[in-house]
Amino acid sequence: MKLTRRSFLKASAAGFGAAVLSYGLTGCSSSDKGSNVAVSFTHGVASGDPLQHAVVIWTRVSPDVAGVTSLDVRWEVALDKDFRNLVHDGMAEVSADSDYCLKVDLLNLEPGTRYFYRFASNERLSPVGITRTLPQGDVDQIKLAVMSCSNYPAGYFHVYGEVAKLDDLDAVLHLGDYIYEYGAGGYASEDAQALGRSLPSDNNSELLTLNDYRKRYALYRSDTQLQAAHQAVPFITVWDDHEVTNDTWREGAENHNEGEGNFDDRKLAALKAYFEWMPIRGQDSSQPIYRKFEFGNLLSLYMLDTRVLARDKQLDYADFDLTSQAGQGAFMAALTDSNRTLLGGQQLNWLTDHMAQSQAIWQVLGQQVLMTKMWMPAEILLTLGGVASTLAAGGDASSVLAKANQLFAELAQIKGRVLAGDPSVTAAERARIETTMPYNLDAWDGYAYEREALLGAARAMNKNLVVLAGDTHNGWAGNLITAANNPVAPGAHAGVEFATSSVSSPGMENYLNLDNPQTVAQTEQVIGLLIDHLHYTNLSDRGFLTLSFSRDWVDAKWQYVSTIKAKSYQMLEDRSKTLRVMAGANRLDA
Repeated sequence: MKLTRRSFLKASAAGFGAAVLSYGLTGCSSSDKGSNVAVSFTHGVASGDPLQHAVVIWTRVSPDVAGVTSLDVRWEVALDKDFRNLVHDGMAEVSADSDYCLKVDLLNLEPGTRYFYRFASNERLSPVGITRTLPQGDVDQIKLAVMSCSNYPAGYFHVYGEVAKLDDLDAVLHLGDYIYEYGAGGYASEDAQALGRSLPSDNNSELLTLNDYRKRYALYRSDTQLQAAHQAVPFITVWDDHEVTNDTWREGAENHNEGEGNFDDRKLAALKAYFEWMPIRGQDSSQPIYRKFEFGNLLSLYMLDTRVLARDKQLDYADFDLTSQAGQGAFMAALTDSNRTLLGGQQLNWLTDHMAQSQAIWQVLGQQVLMTKMWMPAEILLTLGGVASTLAAGGDASSVLAKANQLFAELAQIKGRVLAGDPSVTAAERARIETTMPYNLDAWDGYAYEREALLGAARAMNKNLVVLAGDTHNGWAGNLITAANNPVAPGAHAGVEFATSSVSSPGMENYLNLDNPQTVAQTEQVIGLLIDHLHYTNLSDRGFLTLSFSRDWVDAKWQYVSTIKAKSYQMLEDRSKTLRVMAGANRLDA
């Protein structure tokens, strides 16, 4: 049976991460249930989905013996770290049905307030977590951290550790790929054994079942740096593809293959584990994964799903004969098809309706994939396609990469001459840089119609639009400019996009074999020159993004670690980058 959106939501309401509601102090005492069982809080504590008067807190209790059916867990919330001034307490039962995870939705809290929380079970105390509610009314500043793409076997989670050190964050936005589904020897795992980050023997195959996904979350949450980040600040999260499997779309995925069972069963298992292990309110028909957070009158944050609920299957260049005019026309027709969807009509209408009603200065979209128009000269993309094909076949792509690097240099030189107004540029040379194609059809470039609808609506509303993205493993910033034929706002600056690098997954430096700082810098400069709407990129470093909002401007700051391949590391101050956008500008200036 096909899993429709309605049946998905119905299944979600039945068992996807429901939270216990806590209204305040109860004065409840300890229970004896499971009291003869030794337990631990191996996976730490977390909080998330903060509102003005509520926030979710999370933990998992690990019984030290098998076969435990249920355990009682108590929570305490206070205004002080010594828990003298309690404001909430209570008790609930956890069991194997929820993988011994507990989520408590704390209600009746005060806006803009810091709280301390902890859990207890069988005379064992959890670590103490710190959380905070969202501010209300007039707000002058907000600071957010943005993260994505944390691959455990690829390297150490130093990026999480650095975010945990920041004491001025209002929230962390995690834009997906919190886990990866691959088995041992899969993507970016070549150094796993040397780093002591190999997958355990009972979870070293590709994730397919609920038990598989649960164990993978348990592995990731055993990481002390990830625990520290969760313990220090509330997270606002959304999934991308790897929480299910690579290049997920509504009815399938690139990495769901014959012999791997029913995709809908796999997706439900993956999302059930996600809601169990993440500090997020449970999903039902009235609280979908796309949701809104109000930071007073300063900013409205919309967390979007571009993966699971509505995405149509990605286009594939291999399905079109791009050497013929007919094939090129067919490709462009598919690319701009008004029936192709990423958000889906219901989510898009929800977003634009709430944006229209919002009185906040900044409208911020937390979502997964690049929205900036990333069109590159077709010569380069076709050559890079040869690199991908060679690597997929297990061959040596060094000669093809050398050709790609040569093309980068040639085309950048031509583009520079065009921008300088050089009259000697020939028609053939101009055609080489003006014949462009989308770099990534899995991003918004592959769903052009819906992007134009969203950007046109934002521009017509005269909103200060900031779009956030992850997914690519590199840092980017771009101007969001509507197409010349946009029916609402043709050729207009509709907003800006800031994309964070990854926590540990490798980026374009790995794909292009950029093996020294000079080559990296040159390639960054060339790509910035060749892609018209791009303003900034970092192609080689792992890191995170912070956003500091005021009423007049927003500062985006990219910060990077020196390595994820050793326990000792430093912050790369010379690679840090800050860009400012003024309210009312909707653009990054050259």
